Amino acid sequence: MMINKVNEVKLFGGRQIRYEHPSSVLNCTMQFSVYLPPQAEQQPVPALYWLSGLTCTDENFSSKAGAQRVAAELGIALIIPDTSPRGEGVPDDANQAYDFGLGAGFYVNATQAPWNQHYHMYDYIVQELRELVEKELPVTQRRAISGHSMGGHGALVMALRNPELYTSVSAFAPICHPTQCPWGHKAFSGYLGDDQAAWQEYDATELLLRLRKAPPMLISQGEADNFLAEQLRPDDLANAIAETGVEATFERHEGYDHSYYFIASFIEQHLRFHAEKLFN
Repeated sequence: MMINKVNEVKLFGGRQIRYEHPSSVLNCTMQFSVYLPPQAEQQPVPALYWLSGLTCTDENFSSKAGAQRVAAELGIALIIPDTSPRGEGVPDDANQAYDFGLGAGFYVNATQAPWNQHYHMYDYIVQELRELVEKELPVTQRRAISGHSMGGHGALVMALRNPELYTSVSAFAPICHPTQCPWGHKAFSGYLGDDQAAWQEYDATELLLRLRKAPPMLISQGEADNFLAEQLRPDDLANAIAETGVEATFERHEGYDHSYYFIASFIEQHLRFHAEKLFN
């Protein structure tokens, strides 16, 4: 096999597993987590890819979201990659900032040195990891994608640019308009340079307005999110959805913040939304 098992535990009749593998796209060794529901012991199952946010690894969602119980019921595998390349020789922000470098790959293909030697998270998720998982694990070629914050941004961008790959897309508190917020400006200028056209290829609001189509979409946003106005800009994406008329549900939840408590509160809804598309 091209993947090595790091550890495994039993959970809701299925298996929570952490793997590692050499990545030619990221030029380093990567780890990712997988939940295989009990149905996967009998036949391949569809998969939901989860993209995590700033500072996270592949383990945050596995341990905090509480998604496995519903995934076991529905018969959906959960594929949970890391948020950036890792390891010796992989560059990090000189000031060790939380919003750039390690843990903050922003799901782009970097073009600027030194980041372009490793930081190709877009190609890693869309191509390399997908092909590896479907070759080595008991999953079908039916797949959906979801994520939180930076990962919600990544999920939306990947689904908009590759609608043939994903049956559906959802996001919790996504960075909706990164070309217009501080997180996006910092990441895109560092990874992509000054080319504004390159920035727009990784901006869900701009992509939707240009492409005017999307897989079925569900977005959840907490109204007590401390990043709401400055970084996330959900109204920009909501307006683009209204203008283009794509199939989308945009929900706002009073009192909920940006944390995994918010994700845990609504992950069941998201999984059932994806199941309707994955099994039809």
